[in-house]
Amino acid sequence: MPTTTAGRCDRGVTGLTAEEREVLYALGCGLGDAEIAAALVLPEEVVAERLGRVLGKLGLRDRAAAIVHAFDCGLVVPGQGPRRPLPGHTTRRTGAAAGPWLRVSVLGPLWTTLAGRPVDVGPVRQQAVLAALALSPSRSVSRGRLLEDVWGREMPDGNVVPVYVYRLRKILRLGDRPDSVIRRDRYGYGLVQGVAEVDALCVDGLVTRAEAAERAGDLPGAVRLCDRALELFRGEPLAGLPGPLAESERLRLAQRRVALAQRKADWQLRLGRRIEAITGLSALALEEPLNEPVAALLMHALRRDGRRAEALAVFDRIARRLADDLGVDPGDLLLRARRAALLGKDTGHGRGRAGAA
Repeated sequence: MPTTTAGRCDRGVTGLTAEEREVLYALGCGLGDAEIAAALVLPEEVVAERLGRVLGKLGLRDRAAAIVHAFDCGLVVPGQGPRRPLPGHTTRRTGAAAGPWLRVSVLGPLWTTLAGRPVDVGPVRQQAVLAALALSPSRSVSRGRLLEDVWGREMPDGNVVPVYVYRLRKILRLGDRPDSVIRRDRYGYGLVQGVAEVDALCVDGLVTRAEAAERAGDLPGAVRLCDRALELFRGEPLAGLPGPLAESERLRLAQRRVALAQRKADWQLRLGRRIEAITGLSALALEEPLNEPVAALLMHALRRDGRRAEALAVFDRIARRLADDLGVDPGDLLLRARRAALLGKDTGHGRGRAGAA
């Protein structure tokens, strides 16, 4: 007999209490701790405690793994909205919600919330239109630009862009005003200022604050802000969305995450928090096996922790991958990291060479 989605879901959350399932469901819908706390009428520390129990019972390593698990077990369906409303969440279409009316997340499978409640914004091309508008917050996007960004060479005939925008306006509008969230002017379409919050733009703000903290000598504060920015990434950016814009933004945002993780590790090393830096860089090196700056920084951290043999093993591993996959030799950054490990002294680990976060 075929396994039903409900059956997969039941097995995927076996051992969780009803309260823990609610937290996993809300997390899978893309809500942060504060939003979950508001929805379930709980203190944030209780939400964090329940999330910790969920991770422990299911053997998951972090929030990102929990989100993927919620998708895999069928509790939440990416791109199709939640299976049922969250307790405590109501969509207030007749007035302004506390905070941004619309939240759009592109740092993973696209999801949106209205007044804190996840909402289905339609088929993937329609989602891609919304993503294109969300990623252009300060300017209008023309109809022709949207066609190129979302369809590329497969441009359709007819008025598909106005139709998709019309549908999005109906789904996302505030009250009875069709232009309350998506405006139109002579240059094209755009999101109304102050109505929407986009997670990729939140990352920009957090990075700016982290850089200011670094300049002020507050490296612990910079690390905390970096952590908050990295927590906004929920998997592959814009996963599953079609079109040239989604493809280029996937690459750009993925590279931004890697650069931000490197920057955090560099700050941790400057604070003497080598174990934390090594743990993060080791995971990043597994995700980015051909990334020379990541490997060089990991080698530096290991050498500083007295683990020279492990640092040299990192060099050997990436050198083999570079030769096998790309047919190239290690670059100067890696060679200098290897020389430092062999000599047991610092020849510079390339701080600032990993790219701006």
